[in-house]
Amino acid sequence: MTYETIAYEEQDRIGVVTLNRPEKANALSRQMISELAGCLRRAEAAREARVLVVRGAGRHFCAGHDLAELRADPGAAAATFEECSRLMLALQAIPQPVIAQVHGTATAAGCQLVAACDLAVAVTGARFATPGVRIGLFCSTPAVALSRAVARKAALGMLFTGETVSAQEAREIGLVNRVVPAERLAEETMALARRVAGASLTVLGLGKRAFYTQAGRGDAEAYRLATEAMARNAGLEVAAEGIDAFLQKRPPVWPDDRQE
Repeated sequence: MTYETIAYEEQDRIGVVTLNRPEKANALSRQMISELAGCLRRAEAAREARVLVVRGAGRHFCAGHDLAELRADPGAAAATFEECSRLMLALQAIPQPVIAQVHGTATAAGCQLVAACDLAVAVTGARFATPGVRIGLFCSTPAVALSRAVARKAALGMLFTGETVSAQEAREIGLVNRVVPAERLAEETMALARRVAGASLTVLGLGKRAFYTQAGRGDAEAYRLATEAMARNAGLEVAAEGIDAFLQKRPPVWPDDRQE
């Protein structure tokens, strides 16, 4: 599949998605949102990749929505935000864990994209912000993903002030998992991706779905949902193989994920 605003490649069951509008700091145009959504659908259907990495070309990860595009066609703003929201939900819905590889800046919808990914690795000098309040356009949709990734007061501090958060601060509030030197960003991200890709996609997908389904529920309801998910998992061939391999002290040989 040929894309104009993104690039996609697979290696060792890791799919790498590159935001490819470096001249626009990888701002999310409607075309890019559409291409990203299509790429996720294809990765989910093919089940060749067990994990996805999202990164940006050029100096920055993602500068948020394409504001010039929004101003050129104000009537399309609602559709743009709706399509972007569906994209963020798709990141959560696909079975593959998604890792953001962040350098430069991740602002507004770019920060939303980081928060919506399951995991994130950032370079030491990376910066994060939801600065919409400063230009009269509050980051309401980025607030959804942000408020689910970090504590409420941390999210509101970013949203009300628009101030930039350093990579270290982002790690402290839970927006990213790891902060690494620039020269090790790709290496550390791929090492994490390989670690995740060593598991069965069937199990990763089941666990990811169970995690997001129970999140935010009361304890009793969360345990009910998690119990049902774990019972389903226990009845699968992949669980039998994994347990047998553990008991026999050998590496597991996972069933073909593409058949699930």
